[in-house]
Amino acid sequence: MLSYPLLDVRVSTPVLELRGATDELLDQLAPVVHAGKMNAEPSPYDDPISFHETDPDIRVVKWLRSIWRGRGNVDADRWRLYFVVVVDGEPVGMQDVVGASFSTFGTVTSFSWLSVDHRGRGLGKEMRQAILQLAFEGLGAKEATSDAFVDNQASNAISRGLGYAPDGFDRATRRGEPALLNRWRLSRETWEQHRRTDIELHNVDACRAYLPLS
Repeated sequence: MLSYPLLDVRVSTPVLELRGATDELLDQLAPVVHAGKMNAEPSPYDDPISFHETDPDIRVVKWLRSIWRGRGNVDADRWRLYFVVVVDGEPVGMQDVVGASFSTFGTVTSFSWLSVDHRGRGLGKEMRQAILQLAFEGLGAKEATSDAFVDNQASNAISRGLGYAPDGFDRATRRGEPALLNRWRLSRETWEQHRRTDIELHNVDACRAYLPLS
């Protein structure tokens, strides 16, 4: 077991595994970021984010720094758990879960990306279902939110298909240009109606002791 319980959490499904984003796993995933394989058109990422950096070496450095900062910031106002998505032993993307004032509202949101080499196989939906299992069953979340630019068809389709309800609109910039976001919200009750029984959580109890959940 790792010495830092937040990195020892795993979520496994029949087709993939979410593993706590250790430096070793990040190092294995770095070539994907260096090659720009996490990007898409139209861009799914709002500003500022390291993925918009054009120099590949600097992009990897900025990406790592953002994760290191986030890993070390765990308090009642905000915490974030970072996971590397592993398929057949290969790191192919990331799936994070974020809690903001979780002890008060019980709300989480998620962020993910997948290498272009592995898109179109249903992995995005599988990743989201895995992180929802951790959020609701493992961490006791009351609701989950998501947002995506209105032209991000893949993300919006996943939210819609998993029972998220439309929750209005928001605005953000990407590459300096304004754009409209769809907001989505999934209640615990709706998730319970569709929850899967083939997703396993590992080492969550130790993680809970280090998170400000209540």
